Amino acid sequence: QVQLVESGGGSVQAGGSLRLSCAASGRTSSTYPVGWFRQAPGKEREFVALISWSGGSTYYADSVKGRFTISRDNAKKTVYLQMNSLKPEDTAVYYCAAKPGGSYYLPKYDYWGQGTQVTVSS
Repeated sequence: QVQLVESGGGSVQAGGSLRLSCAASGRTSSTYPVGWFRQAPGKEREFVALISWSGGSTYYADSVKGRFTISRDNAKKTVYLQMNSLKPEDTAVYYCAAKPGGSYYLPKYDYWGQGTQVTVSS
């Protein structure tokens, strides 16, 4: 089993920055790819970013490319999502997830955190 806990969410004005953290615990939690997803009210959960277990490969949704950066520190079993130049449309609950069950951009991961709210005001 792997447990994931997100933190770092909050409220910021447009143009601001936040850094989300996803702390993992449990067996082999550092060996899985980890993704970030987000879900806004009334919308489906959507892919934001993914990082391979080594950190050598990263993938981003077009909507966040160039503004968000995903990284990981396996020694700390933590994955980060640095979010810069935030826009009101980035407002959502952000979830981290480990061990994708298929295509990495689909929300079919084995393990999920509880989510952290990000609110961006204009």
